[in-house]
Amino acid sequence: MRSNRSRIALAVGALAVIVILFVVLSGGSNNNDKSRNGGPARGSTAQAGSSASGGAPAVINVIDGKPAGGIQKLNYTKGDQVRFTVNSDIGDEIHVHGYDLHKDVKGGGSVSFSFPAKIEGVFVIELEAKGEQIAELRVRPS
Repeated sequence: MRSNRSRIALAVGALAVIVILFVVLSGGSNNNDKSRNGGPARGSTAQAGSSASGGAPAVINVIDGKPAGGIQKLNYTKGDQVRFTVNSDIGDEIHVHGYDLHKDVKGGGSVSFSFPAKIEGVFVIELEAKGEQIAELRVRPS
C-alpha cells in the first residue's frame, strides 16, 4: 500500500515539475513576450516581432477594441525604420503620439506605418477615439 502511494506522489511531483518547466521555457508569463528569436535585435522588439530595416514589420492585432496579448512593445534605435501594421476588428484612428502620425483603420481592416525613428523616447500608440493604448514605441539613442 505504501509503495503505491509513494509511486503516485512521485508521479504527481514529476508532473508538477514538467508543467512548471513548460511554462517557464515557453515564456508563459504576463509580460506579453512573443519573441521566437531568443531576444530582440537592433531595431526589433521581442513583444511584437518587428525587425531591423528590411525585415517584416511588427503586427499588432486589435480584437474587441483591445490589443491581443496586451500592449505591444516596439523597440528601435534612433535612425532605424519603424515599421508596424495594425489589424483591427473595429474602425478607429491609429495615433502615434510624439511623432503625431494618424491613420484610419476600418473595422476588419489593417493599416501600416513606416517612418524613421528620429525622436528618442517612449511614445504611446493608441486607438484615438476609443482612447485605448495598443502599443508602446521606445526609441533609444544610437
